[in-house]
Amino acid sequence: MKSVAAAALAIILTGTAGSQAASVTRSYSYFSITGTTLQDLQQELVARGPLVQSSGQRHAGATQMQFVDQVRFSQAGGKCRISSASVVVKARIILPRWTRRGAGSDETRLVWDTLSADIKRHEENHVSIARRHARDMELALLGLPPQRDCAAVTAKGRELMAREMKRHDAEQARFDRIESRNFSKRLERLIRLRAESGRAGSD
Repeated sequence: MKSVAAAALAIILTGTAGSQAASVTRSYSYFSITGTTLQDLQQELVARGPLVQSSGQRHAGATQMQFVDQVRFSQAGGKCRISSASVVVKARIILPRWTRRGAGSDETRLVWDTLSADIKRHEENHVSIARRHARDMELALLGLPPQRDCAAVTAKGRELMAREMKRHDAEQARFDRIESRNFSKRLERLIRLRAESGRAGSD
């Protein structure tokens, strides 16, 4: 997983009140896998997968995320406060696509279908984590106390966003560690369940 977080705190001076729930926009891109055996697929995932700068390694899938935030101010009693806050997560999910699936064996297709579904699930979970934190950011921005002027509120907002992004990054890293530890057992279980489902469907 690759998370590229950009929280720019766009400021608009207005009296509009209210807050929208955190939203997500997704886009997908793919890299091709052309082998025909399990060994081929494994080697190509390592060689062709997206390069994640944080680890310096290529991965079977990745998610690049940008946090785009916008706040509005209101002024009353000589002080400035945030009257509305919106944080949108823009996610680009990068996944493998096996272009020669028809040339693989039944076993290879079974493993690939299970693996590729798990990769997509993993990346979508990263997006879900980001969305939860985006909502936390919105609520935290709205909870900032009024300041003497809007410049001071802006400074407080930037400090808050930096703290929230650290919490977000820590949870994403924790999720990756847990998933990595459980990968082999999880994949074996999923393959077994998929195989059993396939046999039941053919009876």
